[in-house]
Amino acid sequence: MRLIFVKKVTAYLVRHGQTYMNLYNKVQGWIDSPLTEKGIQDAKNAGERLKDINFNAAFSSDSGRAIDTARIILRANPHNINIVSYQYPELREQFHGYFEGNDLNQMWQFVGAQVQKTSEKEVLKDFGLERARDLIHRADLYNNAENNAMFWERLNFGFDKIRESTEDNQTILIVSHGMTIRSIVDRYAPDLDTGVPIANGAITKLVISDDDIKVEWANKLDAIDQ
Repeated sequence: MRLIFVKKVTAYLVRHGQTYMNLYNKVQGWIDSPLTEKGIQDAKNAGERLKDINFNAAFSSDSGRAIDTARIILRANPHNINIVSYQYPELREQFHGYFEGNDLNQMWQFVGAQVQKTSEKEVLKDFGLERARDLIHRADLYNNAENNAMFWERLNFGFDKIRESTEDNQTILIVSHGMTIRSIVDRYAPDLDTGVPIANGAITKLVISDDDIKVEWANKLDAIDQ
């Protein structure tokens, strides 16, 4: 009988610290802004909770806020000198096209008008994250915003790059973005998506195998279970 070997990698997935665009309630996907003082503390808090994890590698999106958060987290880790870091554009937040940098509530009013909704909460409640992405794409005057298929094609390629860069039984850090992380939880462990946004600095634990992703727990700001 032939045995099938399945590689598994444990990942601690962190949302970047608060940025000025977060503070001002602006749409922030591919557009970037620096961490606030609170955002720096968000990253330090995550680093404190993760300092005893012996990471083999660290991955982040190529957005400055994610790179800076990863650096702060790794600075707290006694093994940091041996941790190789990668920055992948595939791990970015979803792209909102024309709406990037606009007021967040105004975007959802504009997007929701297509389906007689007036807020993010109403749109997500009735249509879910994936269909909401298609609504944002349809509402974009320049047709640049990612639809759901585009988003997942990019993100899945990012996970494939992570798989290629890791070995069985390794442990890694990933720093990404709020809606990207929530989308991962929503797709692979919908029972864990409570409708609460992923907090800045919150940690989600994944087990990445060759052909699947398991979410063990999500959106934790307190002490973590290794």
